[in-house]
Amino acid sequence: MTEPHAPVSYEVADGVATIALARPESLNAFDDATKVAFRDHLHDAAADDTVRCVVLTGSGRAFSAGQDLKELVAKRDSGAPLSNTVEEHYNPMVLAITTMPKPVIAAVNGIAAGAGASLAFAADFRIVAESAGFNLAFAGIALSADTGASWTLQRLVGFPKATELLLLPRTIRADEALQLGIATQVVPDDELADVVRELATRLAAGPTLAYASLKRALAYSATHSLPEALTNEGRLMALTGASEDHRAAVNAFLAKEKPTFVGR
Repeated sequence: MTEPHAPVSYEVADGVATIALARPESLNAFDDATKVAFRDHLHDAAADDTVRCVVLTGSGRAFSAGQDLKELVAKRDSGAPLSNTVEEHYNPMVLAITTMPKPVIAAVNGIAAGAGASLAFAADFRIVAESAGFNLAFAGIALSADTGASWTLQRLVGFPKATELLLLPRTIRADEALQLGIATQVVPDDELADVVRELATRLAAGPTLAYASLKRALAYSATHSLPEALTNEGRLMALTGASEDHRAAVNAFLAKEKPTFVGR
């Protein structure tokens, strides 16, 4: 359960863990407390066998504005030590999402900027409200990219377009995000929660081990040769072929019934 006034809420219901940024007054910007809570809740979801799908979202009118610059400036002005937040917070976040052994949905309810956009890019699905958008704001404040944007964005839109969006940052509205392949689906604002719930419920009832193996296969094949990818596919096929879900699916197919998956 989530503590009152926590910067990130964490709820698990019907196999779905919902991790929601809860600083609407700051457009869900990441201060240190928020980064720690978000990172740790991702690890909680990954380790919980009852969780079979993860939803990331924001409260209020933003998904996340990225790094809380006010906190950063306050620290510098006060002479307080600055943590290596990329190594301590953002890198573990994106690795937790991309290696999550279950599907991850980013429910993009509003603007996703900087690290907020990067985290959405790392998810398996991005369901985007019509009023939402993305902004790779890093160059605008004279920074390089973080939270995996240099890796994920070019895989979504291609190298030339990723270069443009990173070097010449602007807001990418939902309809353009769909055309570019950033958004999986764009829906009316008032339908976002229902569409995400339907997809999360479907995924939570699916073959979780197979989903995890497919994610691993895609990630591996993106950086290895075809012979290496084929060998890896063989290992993962052996793993999933011995699973309870595979046996249930085959038996259900032969009986002309709908399979019930247990996630292993």
